[in-house]
Amino acid sequence: MDYRTVLNEIYSVGKVMEGLGNVATYIPELSNVDPDKFGIYLLTLDRQGYGIGDDKERFSIQSISKIFTVSMAIRILGESVWKRVGVEPSGSSFNSMVQLEYEKGYPRNPLINPGALVIADMLISNLANPKEDLLDFVRMVSGYESITFDEKVAESEKRTGFRNAAMAYMLKAFNNLDNDIDTVLDFYFHQCSITMSCKELASAFFYFANKGYTYDNSIQILTESKVKRLNALMQTCGFYDESGEFAYKVGLPGKSGVGGGIIAIYPGRYTVATWSPRLNSKGNSVRGMKALEMLTTFTTESIF
Repeated sequence: MDYRTVLNEIYSVGKVMEGLGNVATYIPELSNVDPDKFGIYLLTLDRQGYGIGDDKERFSIQSISKIFTVSMAIRILGESVWKRVGVEPSGSSFNSMVQLEYEKGYPRNPLINPGALVIADMLISNLANPKEDLLDFVRMVSGYESITFDEKVAESEKRTGFRNAAMAYMLKAFNNLDNDIDTVLDFYFHQCSITMSCKELASAFFYFANKGYTYDNSIQILTESKVKRLNALMQTCGFYDESGEFAYKVGLPGKSGVGGGIIAIYPGRYTVATWSPRLNSKGNSVRGMKALEMLTTFTTESIF
């Protein structure tokens, strides 16, 4: 497959779409990013990389980080993770208080905010140095030792994250949060502030395309069975209440973040990351969603 030509075509269409959508201003620091940045990076299973645009510039990965934390939790706790969080699509916004209360503090899945808070709580209970251990994990799976938190973004989220705080208190009220609320929120805000480029994200998610093994094949992060299950979770829940639309138009498991990033995986074939900060009404990158739809349409490659 001539991925270089395909990405060039996608990028040219994406440039025409410049200006569509809006950045996530409810996290003030994210509004300081140039809204018209656009990058794509595709990494094949035989280690061929194809990048275009702003593919090597780092950005706040936000909710994409939830895949890293749930991977860590499963490595430590195994199937017991699912006693405190489900695997069903939410069908509602990623920060719905109504759904959380209706379901008595049991989040639908770990990729919506309350589910990610529960996963953060699990990690805090089981790691000696939670934030440092998280960074070590991301550096390990990506192969990039310089990946770190953006403290300005973390602080910005802390100042304005009232809804996340409210969800944490509700989880605590339903006895689904063991640790101090401020400690859980601090970990969560920091995980969302991790900055990575499209190239680094494609490398970090390589184990989801490679039967659980990292880019250099030296470490098995998850068993093939667990990778299959997390890919299924990304397919059904990775884009909040737009997950069905993404499955219909793109046909790959993946995860989005309100920083404008999207990661998608074709198991056994490639990983691909996009970044464009302008979002649609569901909180997903306008150009990123279109780019991935075009990728699977032009190549006729999807999991279906």
